[in-house]
Amino acid sequence: MDQEALAGWLGAPLEIRQFPGGHSNLTYLVRLLEPDPTGSLPKEMVLRRPPMGPVAPKAHDMAREYHLLEAVHQQFPLAPKPLLLCEAPAVLGCVFFLMELRPGRILRDHAPLLSQRAPLSRAFIETLVALHSVDAAQPSIAALGKPEGFLARQVAGWGNRWNKAELEPVDDIRRTLAWLEQNPPPASGTALVHNDFKLDNLVLAEDTPEVQAVLDWEMATIGDPLFDLGVALTYWSHAPRLSRITAEPGFWDRDTILHAYSRASGRDVSRITWYEVFGVFKLAVIAQQIYFRWRHGQTADARFAQFDEMVRELGATAARLLP
Repeated sequence: MDQEALAGWLGAPLEIRQFPGGHSNLTYLVRLLEPDPTGSLPKEMVLRRPPMGPVAPKAHDMAREYHLLEAVHQQFPLAPKPLLLCEAPAVLGCVFFLMELRPGRILRDHAPLLSQRAPLSRAFIETLVALHSVDAAQPSIAALGKPEGFLARQVAGWGNRWNKAELEPVDDIRRTLAWLEQNPPPASGTALVHNDFKLDNLVLAEDTPEVQAVLDWEMATIGDPLFDLGVALTYWSHAPRLSRITAEPGFWDRDTILHAYSRASGRDVSRITWYEVFGVFKLAVIAQQIYFRWRHGQTADARFAQFDEMVRELGATAARLLP
C-alpha cells in the first residue's frame, strides 16, 4: 500500500494497518492523524481493495460493492456505510473504497465463552433471516440483481470458474458439478442474498454475541435465499478446516441451525441438500482459484500452498452429500 499516495488523495497524513484474515480482497484500517480538508471523514475508516496481482474480469469489483453498500445500508443497517470511492488507478493502482469502521470482534481462531455459543448461534440465524426479510422489490434493492434464472447462472458461472482453474482432474468435483446441473430445485423465493454469509463475516460486540455488522458484500445480489443458507451451512458444518470454531461444544449443530431458519423465515427447507452441495462446490472453486494463482506465481502467500488439499477434501465432502 502506498501510504503517501493515499494521504495525498485524502489530503491528510495517516497511518495504515492491514487487517488479518481473508483470502481475497484486502482490508485495511486507515487512521487519519489530522482532520481531512472537508472535515467530513471520521478519524478511523476501513479501506477495501482487490488482491494484488492479476484478477479475473468482473471479479473483485470494488465500485459495485461500494454502490451496493449505498443501497443496502439504508435498508439493512448492519451493512457498513460506504464513505468514499476512488476509481482512479493512479492513486493505488486499483479501484478502492473507504467505509465506516464498526468496532468489535471477529471470530477467526478462537471460540467465545461456552455461555455465548448458543446465543451466538441464534444471533447468526436471526441476522440471516433479517437480511432475507429486506424488501427485495424496492427499486434500489431490486436493481442489484436478476432473480430469474439465478440458480442456473450460479451453477454455470462457478462451473466455468472451475474449468478455468482446474490444474489436475478432481473426479469428485466433476461429478458434483454434473449433479448440480442435472438436479436444480425450484427457487424458494426472492431475497437480498449476501452470497458469502459466514461467522467470520460478522462483527460481534466485544463482550456479547450481539451482531454489530455484516462484512464482505462483494458478491451480494438478488436471488434464492436458500442459496445463502446453503453457503452458511457449508462454513458452519461441512468444511473441517474452516468449521473448527462452530464444531466446538455449545454451538448449534447443522439440524438445529436449519430448523431455526425454517421456523423464523417460514420457508420450506426440504430441498436444502442441493444448496449445501452447491455451497461446498463453490468453496472448492474459490480455494482452487486461489491455489491456481499461487501455482502461477501471482501470489507468494505461503498459506495458499496447501489449498489443493483443501480442494480435494471439499470435493470428497460434496460427493458424500449427494443423495
